[in-house]
Amino acid sequence: MWTGSDLFVMSADIESSDLDISYLIEAIIPAGETKILVTETKFQDQLRTKGFGENEDSEYILSYCEALYLAFTNRLVIKTNEETSIGFEQLIERMLRHDPNVLTRFLVYRDLRSRGYVVKDGFGFGIDFRVYERGEYQKKPAKYLVYALNEGINLKIEDLYDLIDQTAKMGKNTVLAVIERRGEVIYYKASKFPLKDNRFRKESEIGTGPFERLE
Repeated sequence: MWTGSDLFVMSADIESSDLDISYLIEAIIPAGETKILVTETKFQDQLRTKGFGENEDSEYILSYCEALYLAFTNRLVIKTNEETSIGFEQLIERMLRHDPNVLTRFLVYRDLRSRGYVVKDGFGFGIDFRVYERGEYQKKPAKYLVYALNEGINLKIEDLYDLIDQTAKMGKNTVLAVIERRGEVIYYKASKFPLKDNRFRKESEIGTGPFERLE
């Protein structure tokens, strides 16, 4: 069972070692493209050991959230083909043109990474991230699938139920990462529940039922 103390206890040692990168990473955004490439082997090796980036068709690519996180923590310099450096704010502006939810996803990604977890993009069913247990990246599959959303967003309960059902069939846990208006990220473990007799509304109002807050 996943509890708050199991997953979300901060560790100064893990947080500092997470970005123990010897080099200032350099990446490029090719003209007319949106992907973020890391071309030098020494940079790729550094990123790989920390769980950043993926090999795709002989190229080493950073996801949007990975690039934003590394830029935010001053570990990444991104240039265009014109050798113009792109700062953190400029990077967000570029990414928002292609992914209107990138800021929400980045805030959740940053929070999880700062707690020492390797985080990868999700796959299908609206999942935003796969989260690996400490020390299990590249050894075991991700155990947790995270869905990022802002507080107050309208979400059909039927869609959420389908999401939880599909995740359960894969043997994984669904976690809702809700960004409050103050910017704090609150995590809820979601489980299947019956949709009858208005039970969802009653149980949600008293803090029990399908959602368990992770402290």
